[in-house]
Amino acid sequence: MSDLWDDICSYKFIQPRPYKYDVFLICPVRYADDEQKTKLQNYINFLENKNLVVYYPARDTKQDDPIGYQICLANRAAIYNSQEIHLFWDKNSKGSLFDLGMAFMACKKLFIVNPDTIEKTECKSFENMILEWDRKSKS
Repeated sequence: MSDLWDDICSYKFIQPRPYKYDVFLICPVRYADDEQKTKLQNYINFLENKNLVVYYPARDTKQDDPIGYQICLANRAAIYNSQEIHLFWDKNSKGSLFDLGMAFMACKKLFIVNPDTIEKTECKSFENMILEWDRKSKS
């Protein structure tokens, strides 16, 4: 029995198309602390030094929307127009969860930037789902 991911999001069946961004970086924005911001900027510099085009929501999405709807629209468009998703995991980031849902719906490959921060659990969990998505994206 094939699994649903393979049936719906089999990358071999997704038509290649030109993407505006190589990477959309899902990460904390509103409540990111200074240490996270430094790690994120170092990671972005690493990718951009490899000539990859990175969409970083804290920099590339206008964050002055008092409701958040326009932020979600902008991130949705950027996720759709990105080849793959890189996740800087912070279990407290609600915006990251929303963006992950959009990326999953868009059948994007996911790569975890900081896998050491995600603990596999014994039962069904969002952490396990992210780890599995990352694993499937690498295969």
